[in-house]
Amino acid sequence: MPRILVIDDDQANRESLRRRLERRGFPTMVAVDGLAGLALIAEHAFDLILLDVMMPGMSGLEVLERIRETRDPASLPVVMATAKDDRMDIVAALERGANDYVTKPLDFEVVLARVNTQLALKKSFDTIAALERSLAQRNTELESANTSLTLAAVKTQRDLALAAKIQESLLPVSMPTMKGVRFAWAFEPCTELAGDSLTISPLDPDHVGMYVLDVSGHGVAASLLAVAANRVLSPASGFDSLMLQGTSPSEPRRVMPPADVARRLSQKFAWDDATGQFITMFYGLLNVKTLTFTYSSAGHPPAVHLTADRLRPLDESGPVIGLGGDYDQHEIPLSPSDRIFMYSDGVTEAMNAEEEQFGFDNLCTIIESTRAVPLDQCVATLLEAVKNWRGGPSTDDISILVFEIVRDGE
Repeated sequence: MPRILVIDDDQANRESLRRRLERRGFPTMVAVDGLAGLALIAEHAFDLILLDVMMPGMSGLEVLERIRETRDPASLPVVMATAKDDRMDIVAALERGANDYVTKPLDFEVVLARVNTQLALKKSFDTIAALERSLAQRNTELESANTSLTLAAVKTQRDLALAAKIQESLLPVSMPTMKGVRFAWAFEPCTELAGDSLTISPLDPDHVGMYVLDVSGHGVAASLLAVAANRVLSPASGFDSLMLQGTSPSEPRRVMPPADVARRLSQKFAWDDATGQFITMFYGLLNVKTLTFTYSSAGHPPAVHLTADRLRPLDESGPVIGLGGDYDQHEIPLSPSDRIFMYSDGVTEAMNAEEEQFGFDNLCTIIESTRAVPLDQCVATLLEAVKNWRGGPSTDDISILVFEIVRDGE
């Protein structure tokens, strides 16, 4: 219950108020003068003060001024007891911060009504103040959490940028300079990190290995798997490369057939129920001496073979990497001016505003229409056509890898 302090030099008044207030449930203390009242206020927590104006020594108005030096009217209401016809005392008390007044002789029912009113107002103020403190604390906690999240976001962005640079370093830095063949490629991740990867790797004086692979999903998990697959495939990884086979530095490494590359990759990245990821890949091996192209597809979109008089898909495909099984390989002869287009499904499955896919037919149309332009321009035109079709941000990575057989003298 709210605690009340009665400050009055008249013993009959203060004892009468104390008894009657306590009978109404209010714990009440009394003080015989202003100094005694201030001492009690310093020692105890009161919810309301009943203060007589006319007291010997320190007057009620002086006591009120001292109270208001540390306590405002909302946190500690003061009801003044004044003479019935002394309006100047009433005005002076209200000007100094009194919340209300009662006149003598005291009518207890009036006193009780004024006390209840002021206590109700104080309770409302205390509730609001508590809510404000809680809100301020919550705001502080939110600001702290926001700062932590901002720092974490900055770190994550920095880590993603570093990871993207590492992934970018795995792309072909410069085109292989092998007689009789030209290469071009394009790579566009849909986020900072991509699940696609592509490589062009000279394996010996006569052979170039190349692939486009695509990990299911997007983001960090897909990127990590793409980087891991790239590492085990790369000839730069030494004797662990899946594209070459050799057991010692003194033994020349043998170029692995495409079907064996797919099979060994599938063994290394067997299906894991915990991650639910798989890889599709189109792997090709070009013999620049015999102009033959051997390839194997693991659940990947078909490459496109453009000749002088026709265009056809290389659509024989085996299971995706990770599910195991047998992988077939196929060999086709190439002629001067032939082009082979390898790509990820981010090309053919790009969606326009009407949710229509770019599709294989549009891909073939662009390839046909650019057969006479330089290879770099052909790739740039194809990439731009996909972007225009999409009309907005990409939802999938885009990889394009193309090579052409060069005529003598070109």
